[in-house]
Amino acid sequence: QVLRDYGTPARPDVVASFGLHRYAWPACLLFTIPWFLHRRVPYLPPERVWYDRTAGRMAVRPDSFACLPDDPAAALPGARVVPDEDALRAEVRAAVAEHLEPLLAGFGPRMRRRGRAMWGMATDEVVEGLHYVAQLLGEQERARRELELLLPGTTRPFVGSTAFREPAGPGETASPARDRVSCCMFYTVRPEEICAGCPRTCGTTRAPKLTAATAA
Repeated sequence: QVLRDYGTPARPDVVASFGLHRYAWPACLLFTIPWFLHRRVPYLPPERVWYDRTAGRMAVRPDSFACLPDDPAAALPGARVVPDEDALRAEVRAAVAEHLEPLLAGFGPRMRRRGRAMWGMATDEVVEGLHYVAQLLGEQERARRELELLLPGTTRPFVGSTAFREPAGPGETASPARDRVSCCMFYTVRPEEICAGCPRTCGTTRAPKLTAATAA
C-alpha cells in the first residue's frame, strides 16, 4: 500500500507505523465520537471490533457503555452510570487504553518503539481524530476544550497533552494547530513534506509553514 500510495518502498518500521495509524485513528473514534456527541462511552475490547483493512471498514459489537445519570439510556441493559463529566472522561481514557494496549504491545517491536513513544502516538490518534471530525461538524472549538480536559498531560498511560496552539505569522493569524507528541514517520517517504506539527522540527520553522498553508 505504501508503494502504491507514495511510489516508493518504506522501511519495515515505517510500514508498521502506518499500519497501526490506519487502524488506531478510526478505532479511537469509536469511543470519542459517542462521548463527544451523546455523552456515552462504549466498552469495546479488541475482540468486539471487526476491521476490513482493504476496504477500511469497521463493525463493532458493544456489550455495555458508560453514561451520565440524566441520560435517558441510563436505564438500558448494559448501562454503567457514572456520577459526573470528570468520571465520564476517565471512562473514555480507560476504554481507549484497554482497546489499544494489546495493539501497541504487538506493534511496538515492529515499529522499534517502546512504551512512552507508543502511548504518545495513542494521544495523537485520540486528539487528531476527534478534532478532525469536529471540524466537519463545525464544532472544533468545543472539541478543543473537551480534548484539553480529556488529555491534560497527566493521565497515564497516555503521554503528552493536546498541545493546541495558535501561532501568528507576519501580519496575520495562522490556523489553529497542535504539536504532535509522536512522529508519524511520513518524512521518510516524502522528505520535502515534513508535517507542520512534527516534534522533529522546532516552532520557529513550523509557523511559516502553517502561515503558507493557510494562505494557500
